[in-house]
Amino acid sequence: MEDIKRLIEDALFDVRPYVEYYDELRKLVESLLGECPDVESLMEKLEEKAATEGEPFKTDIKILLQRLEASF
Repeated sequence: MEDIKRLIEDALFDVRPYVEYYDELRKLVESLLGECPDVESLMEKLEEKAATEGEPFKTDIKILLQRLEASF
């Protein structure tokens, strides 16, 4: 679990300059992290959330997803 948290922290740090609602994005990730045993399931949850959110938060989620995908 620590490896997942470290990966997420690194990704959030990297995308911070590019997202508009960083604090909200961080809160969302932290809330979903408790439900997800691995990064892949977290990414699935984020994709589901992005589908229901409006702009510009939807774009913030997609930016984070792209960064997480690049980690693999």
